[in-house]
Amino acid sequence: MSDTPRKPRFPASLSTLSPSAASSKPQVTLRPQRHLAEAAADARRQVQPSGIGLDGAGVRQRMVARLRLEGINCEPVLKAMAEVPRHRFVDSALAIQAYEDTSLPIGLGQTISKPSVVARMLEWLFLGERAKAAGHLGHVLEIGTGCGYQTAVLATMSRKIVSIERLQALHQQAQQHLDQQQIRGVHLLWGDGMQGHAALGPYDSIISAAGGEDIPQAWLQQLAVGGRLVAPARASDGRGQVLVVVDRLADGWRRISGEAVQFVPLKSGTD
Repeated sequence: MSDTPRKPRFPASLSTLSPSAASSKPQVTLRPQRHLAEAAADARRQVQPSGIGLDGAGVRQRMVARLRLEGINCEPVLKAMAEVPRHRFVDSALAIQAYEDTSLPIGLGQTISKPSVVARMLEWLFLGERAKAAGHLGHVLEIGTGCGYQTAVLATMSRKIVSIERLQALHQQAQQHLDQQQIRGVHLLWGDGMQGHAALGPYDSIISAAGGEDIPQAWLQQLAVGGRLVAPARASDGRGQVLVVVDRLADGWRRISGEAVQFVPLKSGTD
C-alpha cells in the first residue's frame, strides 16, 4: 500500500481552499430581473410621442385659416379654436381627420360637430349684447356636452359653464377628456337638457348641440336679459333644420333664423 496522501474528496472544507484561489475571480450577484429593470428605466427616460403629428399649433392654424375663408371673423372664437386640440376629443382611429371640416362619430349615435359649425354658432353667441359688451360669454349653459370638445372651446371664452348631457357614457367620457386637458370652470351634469338647469341660472349665453322641433320654453326663461341663445331647430317649412338666434330683451325675446344645418335630434330624458 502506498503512503502517498490522498487528495481531499468533495465536499471540501472551506479551509482547504487557498485564499488566492477564492479571491481570484470577483464575486457576481445574480440578478435574473436585471434586464427587465433596465428596460423599464430606459422606457421612463424616453419622451413619449403625443398625438400623430397633430400636437403642433400649425395644424390648428391651418384649420383657423379655412374658417376665415368661410367668413368667420370673430377673433375670440378663432383664438379659442386655435388653442383647443380637437384630436384629443375623438377616438384615436379618427384623430387624423380631427382638423378636417367634418363631423365625426363619438359613440351612441352621437357626433362631434364640424369645426365650421362650432365656430359659426360661437360667433353668433359672442355677438350678443352682453357678450359683446363684456368681451366674454359670461355664465354659459351648454345643452349636449357630447365628447367635451365644444365645452373646452367655450371654456376659453367664458367665466363659467354648466353643461348637460343626457347620455351617461358620454357625460363620463367628456369628464375624462376635460380632466386630461385640465379644463377648469366647467360644471358637468348628467340629466335632461330639455329642462335646462334653472338652479344655476340665469345664463348670459345658452348654446345647444342638438336640434328639436322648437326652442324649449325652459331655455328661454333661463336666459338673462341681454343674453343670447343659439340652437338648431326645425325650419319653418318643416324641411330640415336651421340655426336660430334668440336675444332676451327687457320686454320679451327677439328671434332670428339663420342658415341650414344638420344636428342630432334633441331628446328628453336620460340614458
